[in-house]
Amino acid sequence: MSHRTIQSYRDTMVLFLRFAAAVTNGSVESLEVSDINADKIGSFLTSLEVERGNSIATRNARLAAMHTFARFLISEHPEYMDTLQLVVTLPFKRGARVAPVEYLEEPEIKSVLARIDRRTASGRRNYALFSLMFNTGARVQEILNLCISDLRLVSPCQVRLHGKGNKVRLCPIWRSTAQLLQELINTLHPPSDNPAEQRVLSQRPRHTADSLWRSILTAQIC
Repeated sequence: MSHRTIQSYRDTMVLFLRFAAAVTNGSVESLEVSDINADKIGSFLTSLEVERGNSIATRNARLAAMHTFARFLISEHPEYMDTLQLVVTLPFKRGARVAPVEYLEEPEIKSVLARIDRRTASGRRNYALFSLMFNTGARVQEILNLCISDLRLVSPCQVRLHGKGNKVRLCPIWRSTAQLLQELINTLHPPSDNPAEQRVLSQRPRHTADSLWRSILTAQIC
């Protein structure tokens, strides 16, 4: 289970326990297992949408956490199985909107790249990094974290990306992208530095990230 999922479950429990304590005119410490029932959880879910303005997707995520908690309680307190099974059977609400997957077509990618001013050092850097992101689908932070040792710039060209949860994946890259990266490394790291374990970017990552995002926002697609 990811750290983010654990945080979501924790937040759900905090919200529900506060809600249940309020509706019973008691404290969280005074709540009993019998207070965790389908009626209260149904009212809790309604309050999330009406009072807190949560989306259906958020409501469903909170319900998923309550399902998990109810299953745990069944294993610990089987005497409440009938009540808790009603919680487990509470249905998810339909109508949650799934955000469309947005991506750029090849002409749009070329349009963005063409608007980067490669006459400047920062422009050449941004051009190389954008090319790598378009080539691999990597996130900005994955690019900023790259070390020179993560790159293979001879055939077969590839890059080792370190994603969320320390997950590592190898992505092939085009020779043209590899050439741009080699030129960037030669500019930022003189040969005498022996920079194999250095980051590809010698500048401060936060400064570079800000520069990249400014480039994204100012690149008008034809």
